[in-house]
Amino acid sequence: MAPAPPLVMATATAVALVLLLSCVAVVAKECTNVPTQLSSHTVRARLQSTPGAEEWRWRELFHDHLNPTDESAWMDLLPLAAAAAGSAEATEEFDWAMLYRTLKGGVGSSAARAGAPPSSSFLVEASLHDVRLDPGDEVYGRAQQTNLEYLLLLDVDRLVWSFRRQAGLPAPGVPYGGWEGAVVELRGHFVGHYLSAAAKMWASTHNGTLAGKMSAVVDALHACQQAPANGGAGYLSAFPAEFFDRFEAIQPVWAPYYTIHKIMQGLLDQYTVAGNGKALAMVVAMAGYFGERVRSVIQRHSIERHWTSLNEETGGMNDVLYQLYAITNDQRHLVLAHLFDKPCFLGLLAVQADSLSDFHANTHIPIVVGGQMRYEVTGDPLYKEIATFFMDVVNSSHTYATGGTSVSEFWFDPKRLAETLTTENEESCTTYNMLKVSRHLFRWTKEIAYADYYERALINGVLSIQRGRDPGVMIYMLPQGPGKSKAVSYHGWGTQYDSFWCCYGTGIESFSKLGDSIYLEEKGGKPALYIVQYIPSTFNWRSVGLTVTQQVKPLSSSDQNLQVSLSISAKTNGQYATVNVRIPSWASPNGAKATLNDKDLQMASPGTFLSVTKQWGSGDRLTLQLPIGLRTEAIKDDRPEYATLQAVLFGPFLLAGLTTGDWDAKAGGAAVSEWITPVPASYNSQLVTLTQESGNGTLVLSLLSTAKATSLTMQPHPEGGGTDAAVHATFRLVPQGQVAPPTGERRHATNGTAATATLASALIEPFDMPGMAVSNNLTLAAEKGPSSLFNVVPGLDRAPGSVSLELAARPGCFLITAGAKANVQVGCGPGFSLQAASFARAEPLRRYHPISFAARGARRSFLLEPLFTLRDEFYTVYFNVGA
Repeated sequence: MAPAPPLVMATATAVALVLLLSCVAVVAKECTNVPTQLSSHTVRARLQSTPGAEEWRWRELFHDHLNPTDESAWMDLLPLAAAAAGSAEATEEFDWAMLYRTLKGGVGSSAARAGAPPSSSFLVEASLHDVRLDPGDEVYGRAQQTNLEYLLLLDVDRLVWSFRRQAGLPAPGVPYGGWEGAVVELRGHFVGHYLSAAAKMWASTHNGTLAGKMSAVVDALHACQQAPANGGAGYLSAFPAEFFDRFEAIQPVWAPYYTIHKIMQGLLDQYTVAGNGKALAMVVAMAGYFGERVRSVIQRHSIERHWTSLNEETGGMNDVLYQLYAITNDQRHLVLAHLFDKPCFLGLLAVQADSLSDFHANTHIPIVVGGQMRYEVTGDPLYKEIATFFMDVVNSSHTYATGGTSVSEFWFDPKRLAETLTTENEESCTTYNMLKVSRHLFRWTKEIAYADYYERALINGVLSIQRGRDPGVMIYMLPQGPGKSKAVSYHGWGTQYDSFWCCYGTGIESFSKLGDSIYLEEKGGKPALYIVQYIPSTFNWRSVGLTVTQQVKPLSSSDQNLQVSLSISAKTNGQYATVNVRIPSWASPNGAKATLNDKDLQMASPGTFLSVTKQWGSGDRLTLQLPIGLRTEAIKDDRPEYATLQAVLFGPFLLAGLTTGDWDAKAGGAAVSEWITPVPASYNSQLVTLTQESGNGTLVLSLLSTAKATSLTMQPHPEGGGTDAAVHATFRLVPQGQVAPPTGERRHATNGTAATATLASALIEPFDMPGMAVSNNLTLAAEKGPSSLFNVVPGLDRAPGSVSLELAARPGCFLITAGAKANVQVGCGPGFSLQAASFARAEPLRRYHPISFAARGARRSFLLEPLFTLRDEFYTVYFNVGA
């Protein structure tokens, strides 16, 4: 989303002013997302005067894109009055006919269709109605369910409050807050996202309650569109039409077409996915209203004035209009889609200029997606080339190891990402839209690289934005900087009813359509299925009468094989078909295997498809074993001084280190398996949190460690398990053998209190520093010896189940506490409180994820876990592996 105000402002004008001022620091480009920053020299003028051997090629390509019409004809359009020779209908027909005649490539829908690629040449996404995620799956199934719970929490009256108020209708209840607040200029955008998300979630679950809610929203919006205050002209928005007056006058306003795109797309999804015919009529009416507005701008001013206005963020207006045209075949929808293509940006890509730096990422990715839809409905190959080049540029120069892009919402200089690592990386909206780009490209080309990208960005960039099982708690940015946290950034975690950022809208959509890119069909006389993502699910392959059930064995760091089972059931005697299964590029060929009904198949190479053609029937079972290993990946920065700055991945999973002030790894050129080792699942049984009761509540023993100092303290009990405080309050007591029982009753000379036999000697290992141990002098040690052993004995306070920690090298000396936030000390001799030396053993506040590794650092070890599993913990993504 375009730069947003830091606070919800008191008035819409104040919001717009803050937005404008917030952009001043950005280097202005002649093609940007802020029209008032445009200079008097156009990009077109520069490119058309480019010298050199490639000059004419550049001129030709750029002219082809920048002028999808005969531009002089657009600019010379006469006012309607000059052509008024009859009824209003005749006037309208004459005007639009002029626009049609200026279109490149012919007139009308038949010409556009004639150039379109045959539908059989593209893979077709399986309908969400036919895909069901495994509800017991702890990753995707859980994420979908959490999102469903949030959609069901939202209230219809509160969602449409501002729409009703704008339409002059009674508006019961109160509006939501955040970006849906009653005076915020972007109000209404989330409602469009809600319609899209609800349609896709309903298709994915057929939840009846959700079906009722989304129908109620459509009905309420329909009443608003028909209200006298909107004049029956098709206008539908939560804000007044005056916003578009400002947009067309190149005056500050917060992206009104961005919101209109969301509403139109939401309604169109309600039609195409949920089957609501009323919604289609509403979209058509909106297209008619805004088509007239655009035509009026061109006639009153010029086509150049319209192109200039597109430097304000317009979302995917071209995309939704091309989709609408594909349904209606109405030439006006095709023309209007062309008019939102933003030639100054797509023109740069048409001439293959890597000029993304300083562009607002999420303003422009949807325009590329719209260009992809243009290719699908018109067949113009230039738009396929544009999307391909764009994806290549973003992936090679502007993408983090998560698969995400952008810093503070903008693209930075290509291959200069090392200095961009901060809390404000990877706007979630950009990942949502980049997934659309990659999905289209894969459907067209069947190239594994696009499916691999989709997998990485989905796992690391989408799953990471939910806060565990908390419905409606999501993030805006995904920090990539060293020692950062999802909870500690400019926006931090959002709230259920008072955030509604752009990334909330794309977030609820992303989690509603987790099943949309698992299975793709190849239509035609020889049916084929492409299985491209490993997500536990079931697919009803209607066209061939088969049901495919995909089971994925949960991964662990100790068993480094992805194991997938595909079971087939048939409603008939079976049918010949081809099943193609993606063999990811990250898979190792060594140890990879596939079987069909327990018989070995010849395994395909990584980066290709395993194809099986047969007459499928009930009981057929295809299994895969794909070795999944560790690797490092350098940051996209071509300066030699940053060559050692690398991320660690386990297959497609980005591993983040739970470390804040120390990110120097101790690789020394060694293979990654030599300095990163799995954390065995058995370690979880040795974890413990040690507590004490105080007058103000429960305290927990915690280790606070920096690069300079380490201290054991007592801290207030954390509220949840996904916090940095929970990490620091979890220890692994590593048994080192039983201590010989004393002869007779042993009395501690320090206080004369009787103690029963010692339970065991153990190392106290911090949860986030596997392999390190707390020494008897309360520092951290990598070398384990007698000075790092503690005797875990029954609590000196004699409370049931309590323990005390005796220094093995100094019998009679114990760890003692002195209240909240005070350093833990060693007490010897008489005088210390028995309560201060006793701890209750509680369930650990944190447990190791099955995919957990211990990495050897230059000064300390650190724990590596998948980024998407982390909540409030502080973490580091990129490490200096040359230390």
